[in-house]
Amino acid sequence: MSSRFTDINESFVCVQCGEAVLPSHKSCRNHCPHCLHSVHLDVYPGDRSADCGGLMKPIEIVYHSKKGYQVVHQCERCNALSKNILDFDDPLQPDSLEAAMDIFRRKG
Repeated sequence: MSSRFTDINESFVCVQCGEAVLPSHKSCRNHCPHCLHSVHLDVYPGDRSADCGGLMKPIEIVYHSKKGYQVVHQCERCNALSKNILDFDDPLQPDSLEAAMDIFRRKG
């Protein structure tokens, strides 16, 4: 996971749960705040250059001292891993604490 970053913050419909996802208020949202799933679109964050397109399943929640809580995704098609910052404080559409806790429980 590199420090390269392309700023793309747009709305989308989650392919896993069908919920409408709004742009984040302070960063770039690339996962569903309801179910925490994503789609394998990027090689580097926001670049949209991955050819895979597989469903990125949330498999773990980790804590980074500078970035806070992150969801670890694994692609169901190619097994690629990525980490994405969780935003439980987004005023319009916060990431689901309940979904994150479900991942903690599965892992533990």
